[in-house]
Amino acid sequence: MTNGNDLRGLLADGAVLAPGVWDPLSALLAREAGFGAVFVSGFAVAATLLGEPDIGLLTQSEVADVARRVCAAVPDTAVIVDADTGYGNDRAATRTTELWEQAGAAGLFLEDQAFPKRCGHMTGKEIIEAGDWLTKLRAVVDARTHLHVTARTDARAVVDLDEAIERGRMAADLGVDAVFVEAPQSVAEYEQIGAALADRGSVLVANMVEGGHSPLLSRDELAELGFGLVINPLTGLLGMVPALRDLFGELQRTGTARDQVGRMVEFSDMTSIVGFDHT
Repeated sequence: MTNGNDLRGLLADGAVLAPGVWDPLSALLAREAGFGAVFVSGFAVAATLLGEPDIGLLTQSEVADVARRVCAAVPDTAVIVDADTGYGNDRAATRTTELWEQAGAAGLFLEDQAFPKRCGHMTGKEIIEAGDWLTKLRAVVDARTHLHVTARTDARAVVDLDEAIERGRMAADLGVDAVFVEAPQSVAEYEQIGAALADRGSVLVANMVEGGHSPLLSRDELAELGFGLVINPLTGLLGMVPALRDLFGELQRTGTARDQVGRMVEFSDMTSIVGFDHT
């Protein structure tokens, strides 16, 4: 069974919650927590691999390399990989599809932003013509052998919610597996999206970004509104930063971390997490 089939099986069993990961270690920890699916977040990869914001700086090959490493670390987990704008035109999007499948990905997200893109919860975004986006989506759907394809539109922020919903309808009619209207700004907007798109044959995706533009709802709350796939792309990254900041700050101030050992995982546990057999 391929990872793509695994993801479809998970979705058939009910709403799926997928945390954002950015490397094999974060993916291993997500699997340890019991998640059957994870999301390789473009924002998180840009921050951890480059130390840069999510503004279109990541290359296709860099993300493909991260995807390969994550998929190899958690082969029993469905790994969805952000594909941003597909890294170019429809031919580039086809190449992205091939690379993601070679990496072992279960699915991808393809958005309608103009390049260079920005994180969906940043200001200053632009989108391409709907027809150009649909052309890229069609190329991806035609090229994939198993990938679960999510069509993401950022039209809510750039135009309005009606335009975003209309683009979602067009993507669903084209035959994508899931539709993702990025950054609704209220529960009422989630309700409107669900009412308009839940019966179009595609899974609806919701994105929970702590500190972003959308209200934070639980998987069950979103499922009641018709959403089948929920991603929390930055929860782990945003939680990691204050922990490292505090520990490094204490180390710098005192010259030792001996008083902070209780806040850390034990060395033996760490080696076990990454697969060292102590026997």
